[in-house]
Amino acid sequence: MSLSFDLLRTFLAVYRTGSATRAAESLGLSQPTVTAQIRALEQALERPLFDRLPRGMAPTPAADQLARRIAGPLDSLEELVLGDLSGPAEAFGRAVHLGGPAEFLCERVLPALAPMTVGGLELRVTLGLPDGLLSALVGGGLDLVVSSVRTRRGGLRVEALCDEEFVLVAAPSLAERAQGGTPERVRRAVERLPLVAYAENLPILRRYWGSVFGVRLTRAPALVVPDLRGVRAAVTAGAGVSVLPAYLCREDLAAGRLAALLTPEVPPLNTLFLVSRAGVTHPAAVAVRDRLTALGQSLTA
Repeated sequence: MSLSFDLLRTFLAVYRTGSATRAAESLGLSQPTVTAQIRALEQALERPLFDRLPRGMAPTPAADQLARRIAGPLDSLEELVLGDLSGPAEAFGRAVHLGGPAEFLCERVLPALAPMTVGGLELRVTLGLPDGLLSALVGGGLDLVVSSVRTRRGGLRVEALCDEEFVLVAAPSLAERAQGGTPERVRRAVERLPLVAYAENLPILRRYWGSVFGVRLTRAPALVVPDLRGVRAAVTAGAGVSVLPAYLCREDLAAGRLAALLTPEVPPLNTLFLVSRAGVTHPAAVAVRDRLTALGQSLTA
């Protein structure tokens, strides 16, 4: 049986997004066109591929089987057809929708992409946490996401982008009480100082305490700021101690506005991932993805 590339590509988009509307947006087609193509494919295969729900479309076992057979070859074909698309402005087309953590995107990613915007790239940025951003990616609302967690969701391409190194810091006036000595001495000294955190559950601080000090952190934070740049500003002003990515506080450490309380032999690391939908959906998204992948570890250097 001969099936067109367009029908299979549309099927895969609906399968991955769970919606004819979101698939249409990702493919640049109208919703009626996507619906008609799915119907035509079902007629050709003589079996239903989706159950129509009030909100979205649920794949049938036949759809699961078809997706397993065609996803890899179809994604490879799209990559081959699109080829090298990092060239002149006219190759970019529509805007790329990029999501990720506010601090990393603003401090590192946007400056890295500045030459591309001069060359004609249009970029729309969404700042947020991994779960919401990855859901938007799957749904077609975003083209690329920088994620601090490695997702296991199907239909996504996940690449390690770079590693963040974390540093325990305080203002010099507070650092004198805790700086130097063994990890245990530093930990005991820090227990008397306020904690400044990114979130109420202290995700970065808890990871540092477990990795470096070998204990569970149970204290409540004195100050919570849902932006690491705000954490940096508060700590620099003497509000307490915190753990920050090295790239975010390197200049303040060099200028003496912040002090590192400890230099562990193996500093805690966190890998950032670049996530896109499996298969290339747009030339501009490919260009941005390739640019960030090429920069890799230099983004946090």
